[in-house]
Amino acid sequence: MTTTRTFRERLRQRELMMGTFLKTPSAIVCEVLGLSPLDCICIDAEHAPFGRMELDSCLAALRAARMPSLVRVQSDSAGEILSALDSGATGLVLPHVVSGEQAAAIVRNSHYSTSGRGYAGSSRAANYTTKSMAQHLHDSGATTTVIAQIEDAHALPHLDAIAATEGIDCLFVGRMDLTLSLGANSPTDAIVVDAVERICEAGIRHGKAVGMFVPGGEDCMDWQRKGATLFLLASDQQFLLDGARALMSKIAPHP
Repeated sequence: MTTTRTFRERLRQRELMMGTFLKTPSAIVCEVLGLSPLDCICIDAEHAPFGRMELDSCLAALRAARMPSLVRVQSDSAGEILSALDSGATGLVLPHVVSGEQAAAIVRNSHYSTSGRGYAGSSRAANYTTKSMAQHLHDSGATTTVIAQIEDAHALPHLDAIAATEGIDCLFVGRMDLTLSLGANSPTDAIVVDAVERICEAGIRHGKAVGMFVPGGEDCMDWQRKGATLFLLASDQQFLLDGARALMSKIAPHP
């Protein structure tokens, strides 16, 4: 877990980090994962059934555990971004980012400015009015992490514009949707691998971190060599299934 440098500092310095997805809307699961050696937990509010209260309670548990929390929101709407950050999320994973203009709008909605995120001093992020406005603005500006997920074929011609956007901290590869968007049959098909390499190269050119989900996790070291430093692998659901399978392996199969 991050204890000295912030998660955003570690990410921007391209330190190797590992996290996982949370699919179960449970503060207790968050409390347990907060005891793990993982670098972050990404709440998958895009594909799992997180309402506003479930998201809020999970973020509260992760914050109490001092575990950096990312929220993969359903869309890049200003309202969804505001809700996650006010509830105390460390940062956001924004799905389906396809242009520099979209990336710039996401950054504006994620940070306080004259035309950006709306201010509230009563939120968890502001310590429920106990933090001064000046301090909250400073802390939020320093720690709020914005990750653009690249998962569409029509984003590929715009990689440089997205990666060059000030305030985008990381390009995250959505391998499965990218596979579908490219009309491929597998995330290991050559056309997909080539696209992922292009995303890594764009991140390196513009000094941005690159993250990804690697199906199975076996290729992490290969992608490290190609520039990836943030890996979000598996999920709490996968841990349960793997644990159950491991238990069953302790006994002999029925004759």
